[in-house]
Amino acid sequence: MLDFSLPATPALSTLRALADDRILILDGAMGTMIQTLGMTEEDFSAKGHVHGPGCRHHYHPEQPQQGNNDLLVLTQPQAVEDIQYTFAMAGADILETNTFSATTIAQADYGLQDAVHDLNVAGAQIARRAADRATSEDGRPRFVAGAVGPTNRTASISPDVNDPGYRAVSFDDLHTAYGQQIDGLIEGGADLILIETIFDTLNAKAAIFAAFEAFARAGNKLPLMISGTITDASGRTLSGQTPTAFWHSVAHARPFTVGLNCALGAEAMRPHMTEIAGVATALTCAYPNAGLPNAFGEYDETPAQTAAQVEEFARDGIVNVVGGCCGTTPEHIRAIAEAVAPFAPRKVPA
Repeated sequence: MLDFSLPATPALSTLRALADDRILILDGAMGTMIQTLGMTEEDFSAKGHVHGPGCRHHYHPEQPQQGNNDLLVLTQPQAVEDIQYTFAMAGADILETNTFSATTIAQADYGLQDAVHDLNVAGAQIARRAADRATSEDGRPRFVAGAVGPTNRTASISPDVNDPGYRAVSFDDLHTAYGQQIDGLIEGGADLILIETIFDTLNAKAAIFAAFEAFARAGNKLPLMISGTITDASGRTLSGQTPTAFWHSVAHARPFTVGLNCALGAEAMRPHMTEIAGVATALTCAYPNAGLPNAFGEYDETPAQTAAQVEEFARDGIVNVVGGCCGTTPEHIRAIAEAVAPFAPRKVPA
């Protein structure tokens, strides 16, 4: 059972008041921003010796670490903070932590399962520094969303076509991994928990269950943001749910926001967000990619193009929070913030 009797953190009332007044802005893509820095293996692994402020241990990974973006919160914290700060100054109200893959399940690919607690604590602390740095300059409050990704395994679908009953991960495995992650995010100072890029709702349910257990350990409840991803033109998640079914599967968590991110550009995402907006009794959040990637895996959609499409979401009254996913830069977020500013936020149905 999820315990809703826990006291809410002060961030919730502040966020609700802001969301009543205007459309809130989420930040943009961390991964593609990191790619622009051209970091080497030595940058990622700090020459094989992983450390960082507040680390409980030093780690000596034997496997290559290039591409392990979450690790940069320990080895290149200033680079991560600077990206988040730039997004904040571009207009973002909510900054995501650089912890998308900071679970024991995902970090097993890099042999850094033991570093998960430190990754999440440091990830939240760095985002908090970036948020406070921006607020000290312009006086606008910023909030830190602890990013909880889907892991690289699915609890509902077999990865073996010859054995449809096989599962590479169990609900209990996911629940344990997410609990470790969320404990670290809360310890590091996250204001919200963002369960994002959900392709399998069973994974998300494990994360929701783990989040409420973590809230009980912390003694108060953080606002939950829940974001699914539609994987193709079928209009369904990878595990087969429509946007309406996805909402009904997570509504029991009483999230602060529900919505969609990644996979699609804004134009393709629009009908699915319209569907969610018609049924959800939570605030809605959309953060699409900057279009679809080209043959080189790069995103060609300009800030003006993305902003014009997201503006239609606001004009139609289907969003309360907007931002950007893969390929979106601070320039995209600035253009989106300016485009939606004239429009009132979506009214949540009774």
